[in-house]
Amino acid sequence: MTRNPRENLILSGFICIAFGAFLSVGGVYSIGATIGICGLITFTIGMGLRTQMGMSEKAIQEWTPSGEALPDAGRVMYRVDVTLDKPVKSTILCGSCGHVETVDGSKPSTHTCSKCSVLLWEAEEE
Repeated sequence: MTRNPRENLILSGFICIAFGAFLSVGGVYSIGATIGICGLITFTIGMGLRTQMGMSEKAIQEWTPSGEALPDAGRVMYRVDVTLDKPVKSTILCGSCGHVETVDGSKPSTHTCSKCSVLLWEAEEE
């Protein structure tokens, strides 16, 4: 189950409605009607709740990865995150020292860490 109460109430309400309908078709009207009505109430309450987002828009725009060293895999590791919305920014995490740098625009063709001076990548010539 999800941790969002809205989705939980909608799902459980739908299940109760369906279960109550099956019981009513099977001839157990009193229990079927009770479960069905409770399902309608639960479904209605769930539809009335607002969806809760985990982060605000400002927090999403200001997000950066945590500065931590990445494991060595035979060469220097790095991580690049590029935003999809404008203004486009790239955050580059150096795996050897854990330094996070923010660059305006999309991923640059080459990058050297400004803290430890390690070349993270170079553009491949085609």
